[in-house]
Amino acid sequence: MSQMIINGMVLGMIYALIALGLTLIFSIMNVVNFAHGQMYMLGGFVVYYLYGVYQLNYFLALIAAALALAVIGIIFEKFFFRRVIRLAKREENTMLLAMGTALLLENLALFSFGEKQRGVPPVVTGVYEIGGGYLPAGRALVFFVALFLVIGLLLFVQYTRPGRAMRALAQDKEATYLQGVDINQISALGFAIGAALAGLAGGLLITIFAINAGSGTAVSTKAFTMIMIGGAGVVSGAILGGFVLGFCEAIGYETLPGSTTYLIIFIALILFLIVRPQGIMGRPQG
Repeated sequence: MSQMIINGMVLGMIYALIALGLTLIFSIMNVVNFAHGQMYMLGGFVVYYLYGVYQLNYFLALIAAALALAVIGIIFEKFFFRRVIRLAKREENTMLLAMGTALLLENLALFSFGEKQRGVPPVVTGVYEIGGGYLPAGRALVFFVALFLVIGLLLFVQYTRPGRAMRALAQDKEATYLQGVDINQISALGFAIGAALAGLAGGLLITIFAINAGSGTAVSTKAFTMIMIGGAGVVSGAILGGFVLGFCEAIGYETLPGSTTYLIIFIALILFLIVRPQGIMGRPQG
């Protein structure tokens, strides 16, 4: 039991980080970023090469991953999504664009990195015993870095001027524009932060799980599952959804055989959405 709780806490924290990035982009731009998992994958590859191959300090490699993905996020927002949102009034157009960017990143990664699984040496070693369960030092590091990033994002959104502008934009775009806020700049910032969070999550989890060019699809599926559980566009819902999925996964892998865990999770998700389609923290539409 103690081991399941420890595993659920670690997975829940890193999943919350992944879901927050996706939720941030969705709440500001009303765009479901299907390439979120591919951005996670690219962040993992940045850390793999800088830390694993070229032996740069791990935390510098993590910062580099965040910056690289933030730049990619700005490019995507400015040259792809901003133009499509302005010119096309139908949501299908942005969905198709998001799917296209996911395929683009995945195929570029496949061409550049191949299909080989990649991992990195442990950043820290050792094991801690907590209440009868065991927590490897590497997973403890991932947990506390992810916790620091989640708290930092919440404080940024709550107390800084750009953060308040992002919250205002998510609530009412026209009113925010009338207040003199540069909507394009705030949208680009939100997309950059969301992409950077995905890259940071990839850079953290590569110290635990190996990645390859196709690993982004599974991460995107988990990210969508989390925000559906918690409520699309709700920050607190993204965090809750991350922990719900993390604990379900930890309990399932400990008690159920093979791939049965996600079969049961998806069946439960379908039943849950029939009863509460807006998620736990979301508000009913209309």
